[in-house]
Amino acid sequence: MEERTPVGIGARPAPALRRYVDSYVGFDFRRFPTGVHCGPPSRMLTAVISLADPLQMAAGVDDGSPITRFDSVAGGLMCRSVAIHHDVRQQGVQVSLTPVGARAVYGLPAAVLAHRLVPLDELLGRLGVELVDRLRAATTWAARFAVLDELLLRAVGRGVGGDRLCRMRPEVAEAWRRLVAARGCVRVGAVAAELGWRRRHLTERFRGELGLSPKTFARVLRFEHAHELATARDPLPWAEVATVSGYADQAHLVRDWREFTSRSPTAWRRGELLLGTG
Repeated sequence: MEERTPVGIGARPAPALRRYVDSYVGFDFRRFPTGVHCGPPSRMLTAVISLADPLQMAAGVDDGSPITRFDSVAGGLMCRSVAIHHDVRQQGVQVSLTPVGARAVYGLPAAVLAHRLVPLDELLGRLGVELVDRLRAATTWAARFAVLDELLLRAVGRGVGGDRLCRMRPEVAEAWRRLVAARGCVRVGAVAAELGWRRRHLTERFRGELGLSPKTFARVLRFEHAHELATARDPLPWAEVATVSGYADQAHLVRDWREFTSRSPTAWRRGELLLGTG
């Protein structure tokens, strides 16, 4: 019998993939009221494969972005939430890729996917179709994660010996790593100086590879940290969330929250469907 999870189960990818793939999450949401879930901006690129009905998604919340149906979808780095329309049940697998992973798995820089949602089979071709079919045929989460390991290793293997892995400048990869390690609480100019680059040069190179400037990416990281704190089982008061996640004050947190979710923190908490389910 298929195992059931009320919310989600996570797994680490095979060791050979961990430079490229950060994590897998299987989810099975049931008996939730119809509504819209805000998929927040993140440090990672996200791919989602539905195991049931197609996903209904829009590249923005409450901004008129068209709703598109996807059996499987890949998204780039974002500076706004994705709207995921929820109808009683959703079941699927989410894969989080690093920017280096975008080149290794998709064969293109993360910047090509920035602010976009793209059918996964457009990037992976027949491998993407096989991935969906085999994930849906598997009957346990362990088996699904094993399928992901096998097929993503094959995707990476297609680029070995070619130029797919060779064009991300190591300075850009290191800047990404340092910003992530500091959760966005570091001066971009200081990072550039440590790398031996001018700030403007780092900004141009970083944006060209990831699709966001280092400054914007740092804001995403601070918001991501705040979002983690706000979705905890016992969330801190908003003023403490702001302080812990590196905002100057609560007003700056509210500004970014509105920009990234199209809602105030209070309205988001009142309307978010999946709060309290972890």
